[in-house]
Amino acid sequence: MHNSIVKIYFSPTGNTKASVDAIASSIGTDHRDYDVTVDAETAPCVLAAEDFAVIGAPVYGGRIPKLAAARLSRFRGTRTPCIIAVTYGNRHYDDALLELSDLAQAQGFVVRGAAALVGRHTYGAIQTGRPDSSDLAADGEFARKAAQSKESAEIQIAGNRPYRDGGNGGSFRPLTTDACISCGLCAASCPAHAIETDNKTIRDNCISCFRCIRHCPVGAKNMDTERYLTFAAEFSQRLKSRRENEYFL
Repeated sequence: MHNSIVKIYFSPTGNTKASVDAIASSIGTDHRDYDVTVDAETAPCVLAAEDFAVIGAPVYGGRIPKLAAARLSRFRGTRTPCIIAVTYGNRHYDDALLELSDLAQAQGFVVRGAAALVGRHTYGAIQTGRPDSSDLAADGEFARKAAQSKESAEIQIAGNRPYRDGGNGGSFRPLTTDACISCGLCAASCPAHAIETDNKTIRDNCISCFRCIRHCPVGAKNMDTERYLTFAAEFSQRLKSRRENEYFL
């Protein structure tokens, strides 16, 4: 038995959180939750050998976001078993899952299972209903198998070393219409703290996660430019064929 299930995740638009929640709920009910999406000041945390961690991050350009890697590195295990998961928008996860495995092991965790999971892409209209119920059910089945496995040889995870370039996010910068009510939600919830106090000016460290667009209560944040809309339409067409989740045990 494990002392507790510890969920640790970076999830700007909710895909990773949904998958981490499904995995954790399948292996226990006593959860501790560390959402590092916005909190850049999370204190270092050491998990016990009797804990079980579920560690998740999205894929940005084939890598885990650099912001996520820095924040996840504040957590250390004591040969603590874990499941790792990356979520991506139906293109490919490239080296991200291997990178997250390497990071977890370097921090003292023992990887019992790894998953590359498809979710709604940040851009365009790609896999908009995912993760769906069948995805989450499969996540749960995988999690139960991983949690029951014994420590053995290192899991063989797809990916390459050295890792490909990536992890910085995109170049799109959301716009703000006159509908903005200056509630401050976008600035307060920005993972990169890239939105100025005027709620409109966006600094260059924006990672183009579109969290502000998804969360704006009045729909004032948008990406309605000809460049983006053309790109999104072409990208959506290119990635319309459904990819399935991949699990490694």
